[in-house]
Amino acid sequence: MTVERLLPGQDARDLIELTREIAGKELARRVDEHERAETYPEGLFATLGAAGLLGLPYPEELGGGGQPYEVYLQVIEELAMRWASVAVATSVHTLACFPVATYGTDAQRERWLPDMLAGRLIGGYSLSEPQAGSDAGAIACKAERVEDGYRVTGNKAWITHGGIADFYALFARTGEGSRGVSCFIAPGAADGLTFGRPEEKMGLHAVPTTAAHWDGALLERDRLIGEEGQGLRIAFAALDSGRLGIAACATGLAQAALDEAVAYAKERQTFGKRIIDHQGLGFLLADMAAGVESARATYLDAARRRDAGLPYGKHACIAKLVATDTAMKVTTDAVQVFGGYGYTREFRVERYMREAKVMQIFEGTNQIQRLVISRHLAR
Repeated sequence: MTVERLLPGQDARDLIELTREIAGKELARRVDEHERAETYPEGLFATLGAAGLLGLPYPEELGGGGQPYEVYLQVIEELAMRWASVAVATSVHTLACFPVATYGTDAQRERWLPDMLAGRLIGGYSLSEPQAGSDAGAIACKAERVEDGYRVTGNKAWITHGGIADFYALFARTGEGSRGVSCFIAPGAADGLTFGRPEEKMGLHAVPTTAAHWDGALLERDRLIGEEGQGLRIAFAALDSGRLGIAACATGLAQAALDEAVAYAKERQTFGKRIIDHQGLGFLLADMAAGVESARATYLDAARRRDAGLPYGKHACIAKLVATDTAMKVTTDAVQVFGGYGYTREFRVERYMREAKVMQIFEGTNQIQRLVISRHLAR
């Protein structure tokens, strides 16, 4: 189903149409093959970059698309309706560009942002560690200051595009405590940087997720973004925006599951009529549709607050929580609509259900979202 979108102007409408065209031609025809074979879609992100879809929410003077977050997130949702792995990786790339775009010097922006925002350099986000996921303050990977820059030693985990990305927004310890973490833009091919084998994941198979090992790799001094000790502030500011990206991914995935379920329910017949005409099944689909629309409205509300310069951290957490919980429920219900067939790999809904699960986990688990929301309320 084509989602009818309320968009701020003709340029935004043209951008959505372009996204739908690319998603229909490039994503829809390749998704099943790559997800089943667990192979990376070579050249696809270059296509998205050439179309201008990898730098949308950043200012045009920095090389971006100059689009409000309200529009950018609807582009992400359109991609997720066709291919969740690609939408998630696009959101992560946008997240990885955030430190340079927001906290970098003019020289750093001039050096890296044009290629980043054009998609000539694809980014990964390297915050988590084996013992520091939700507790980012427990980061142990060290960046020791030396004469030529910083020597990085330690392990990172759960890196989307790990081993493939051209650069990583890396967070490493330069001092003690929560103010002892710093942010770096690290090259993907640094001497002393190696990656583990891709994780054997439940879903999102086409884009690898890996661990990384830093064995004394040297980063030049100008790869420090912001000031020493500013890393967690940068990381958390980026994650407020990144959570909205995941909310849009989850909404697109839920919409895809709803579309498949409705199409099947119109064709499948039992007891002499279409199953969608049985009230029990029809009501289930109605609840699924209400959930998808509510998730979309929630992330758009947070995006509009961001675009208006209003505080939106709490709303980003709510959007991530609502959209990903909705995606899990809607995809599970879609499998139920298909009955036994939904449990087979003949239909996409079983993949949608597997893909939805991780969205409740990354960019801050939904338990962490509840914790953050409750802290906002306590203030």
